[in-house]
Amino acid sequence: MKSWSHPAVPSLAGTGPIPELFDTATGTLKRACSTAHASLYVCGITPYDATHLGHAATYLAYDTLVRVWLDAGKDVRYVQNITDVDDPLLERAAATGVDWRELAASQVDLFRSDMQHLRVIPPQHYVGVTEVIDDVADAVARLLQAGVAYRVPSEDADDDLYFDSAAAASVAWSLGSESGLDRETMMRLSAERGGDPERAGKRDPLDPLLWRAERAGEPAWDSVLGRGRPGWHIECAVIALDRHDETITVNGGGSDLIFPHHEFSAGHVAALTGEPLAEIYSHTGMVAYQGEKMSKSLGNLVLVSRLVAAGVDPRAIRLALLSEHYRSDWEWTDAHVRRANVRLSSWSDWAADCDAVDADPKVATLRETLSHDLDTPRALEQIDAHVAAGQPATRALVDAIDALLGIRLV
Repeated sequence: MKSWSHPAVPSLAGTGPIPELFDTATGTLKRACSTAHASLYVCGITPYDATHLGHAATYLAYDTLVRVWLDAGKDVRYVQNITDVDDPLLERAAATGVDWRELAASQVDLFRSDMQHLRVIPPQHYVGVTEVIDDVADAVARLLQAGVAYRVPSEDADDDLYFDSAAAASVAWSLGSESGLDRETMMRLSAERGGDPERAGKRDPLDPLLWRAERAGEPAWDSVLGRGRPGWHIECAVIALDRHDETITVNGGGSDLIFPHHEFSAGHVAALTGEPLAEIYSHTGMVAYQGEKMSKSLGNLVLVSRLVAAGVDPRAIRLALLSEHYRSDWEWTDAHVRRANVRLSSWSDWAADCDAVDADPKVATLRETLSHDLDTPRALEQIDAHVAAGQPATRALVDAIDALLGIRLV
């Protein structure tokens, strides 16, 4: 599946430091990449509604990581999926009377537009689940053969297939090793986030679905497992394995994916390969609006596309999102746009008198700040102080603001 156009990114003199990133699994900062290349897998959208600012904040966080890696001279391999067949998509399509494929296609197009407006560097591989059905089925068949998957009878279909968490436990993964959560919390989150702990016939209530046998009125594909469609977590595991040839550097997404999604994606990869999915499990905070987490189910959404349509400069949207640390939970208000517009105007006026100097010690400061767990709020404040102090705008620093923060000023 095609992604979106790559924004122009200026080349900077020299190289920046390799970033340190917070790892959810260990609760520590880790050096993100010790080899010649850096690899990233970020969970993409389920395309049943438009991109809200919670989504945008996540993709901007990993866009910042990609930019810092590129500046450090790394060969970056970036993969993102699209969950273009899933229960929420099918339910929305049925409720609106739209074919699920048309709904998915329209929302993926809107997502591409939003990412392009925000100047997000696209992944090299942008993969829809419907493109890898056979690969997922083959992987599930391997798990079944290895004894880490099992059949659960269904009253209205052939057997569904589930992952055996206990049988899959190993040095590379055991239940809770990625999330660090206790069982009571995992049970609650499983019920809230697409799991089915009450399903009869499972060996452990937390065991996740690998393959859903065909039901009447639902999309299904022929496979080595019979007709059906993939479960959620195995999709990302298979796409990550297929597009990366080794343990990936960073597996990223929103903090609402820590459990069950990333927990079991890691478990599936470990069961298939004997190796961990990632060196670092990275998660962004949740964005609230009007007192509650911004979510499609609640409908309390602030949409990138609507802000742009209302005349908000996409650079201001980007600055507003970068003003909050990517790991923080925070609440969006209209003041974010107002402050971002003031900042953008101030920076633009400053950059209008940019000279041709191609070296500036402030570039090293910006690089260092961003290398510490992508500290974009501090980076913005440092530039504010530089501008307010009447320091000259050099081509080197203006280009660094573009290359590292994605804000083109001239």
